[in-house]
Amino acid sequence: MSYFDTHCHLHFKAFDQDRDEVLVRCNERSMRMIAVGTQRDTSRAALELAQKNPGYIFASVGLHPVHLHPRFVDEQEGAFVSREEDFDANYYRALARAPEVVAIGETGLDFYHMPDDVPRDVVIKKQHDVFLAHIALAQEVGKPLIIHCREAYRELADVIERQYGANIVRGTVHCFTGNEEEVERLIALGFYIGFTGVITFPPKASNPETQARLLEAVRRVPLERLLVETDAPYLAPAAYRGKKCEPWMVEEVVKKIAELKEIDASVVEAATAENAANLFIQKP
Repeated sequence: MSYFDTHCHLHFKAFDQDRDEVLVRCNERSMRMIAVGTQRDTSRAALELAQKNPGYIFASVGLHPVHLHPRFVDEQEGAFVSREEDFDANYYRALARAPEVVAIGETGLDFYHMPDDVPRDVVIKKQHDVFLAHIALAQEVGKPLIIHCREAYRELADVIERQYGANIVRGTVHCFTGNEEEVERLIALGFYIGFTGVITFPPKASNPETQARLLEAVRRVPLERLLVETDAPYLAPAAYRGKKCEPWMVEEVVKKIAELKEIDASVVEAATAENAANLFIQKP
């Protein structure tokens, strides 16, 4: 058993010049990963990368909420202007039927990246509708969700409870950055929780409580509900800040979780890899 990065973007253009070298570093650690799509082109690219690397790279397909309206996005090391796209269920359904596709997403709610020229209520309504469409697709094809959520954890849980109740579909809330109360509510709804290199960051001087509560959330998540991820090429762990994040850096996330839970890193490594396989690879 080795590391399983459940959320990376190794198919993004950021890796076009060194993807093979990155794969060598990942293969040295015998790790597996999921290449996560964010719109139609990156979803197809994720599938193609998985098809070229069977058995250790898998794919997820979906439409990220930042691509529902054009806006400037700065994901730490990578700034870009998102492009507007409507959710085409038929297009994503066709991709999702491929055996290499193990999840639907990333999809969800993002109240942080809000466009300046569209009313907030219009943006939120569209995000809700597209999120529910992804849930319907996940249920139809029998694959788990990969959920993106930023500054909207309460609303995310409200939408799910209002529409479906608990355990609607298997899935994970990726790159969790909320607090202990929010994470416990999501666990109660049946979700796995994914943590990235964000948990290794030092607290911000302006608001140290935010990081403290995030670390407490890590402690609260049962080992059997934990997943580890990088979100590469973004969010490099503290040991590699300023560098492009690569999937093998997930080992830093494993070390931090082990430190917080006061257990051996090998236990976290094995448990999170098993959790990922149970959720994404093996039938429930």
